[in-house]
Amino acid sequence: MGLIDDENFKRVLKRSLKEEEDEKSEKSEKSEGGGFKKMMEKILHSRTQAHIFHLQTKSYAEHIALNGYYDGVLDLFDGLVESYQGKHGIITNYQCDGFDDYSSNEQVITYLTDLENSIEELRKSVKESFIQNQIDTVEELINSTVYKLKFLK
Repeated sequence: MGLIDDENFKRVLKRSLKEEEDEKSEKSEKSEGGGFKKMMEKILHSRTQAHIFHLQTKSYAEHIALNGYYDGVLDLFDGLVESYQGKHGIITNYQCDGFDDYSSNEQVITYLTDLENSIEELRKSVKESFIQNQIDTVEELINSTVYKLKFLK
């Protein structure tokens, strides 16, 4: 048995460096919240977006339904983040997309439906059942608001 040839050594070293980089990336994503952080960014964004829709709609029923959403989601958001951070550490570097002006009831329903679908996908990153239960409560609020927007005119 001789020394490892140069090509084999380079392959082993490259693989080792790649594994180390992947591990650092995974640790960084975990410390920054990963999928949970993205979910929280979407929920936090939805609070202000719903408030904008609330202020721009000309429908009283929609105005009231959206008021219920943006008032309710803030406490739910706080509880979720505090529970997560108590278990996993502080989330930093929140990002937020821009906001849309109100154009129609259908736009608002689509926005909330898309939000709920995103939460359903992103919640897979959470293992703890107590946090899953808190996420359920956010989805309850979203779906209750969609119901009001669709059927209570």
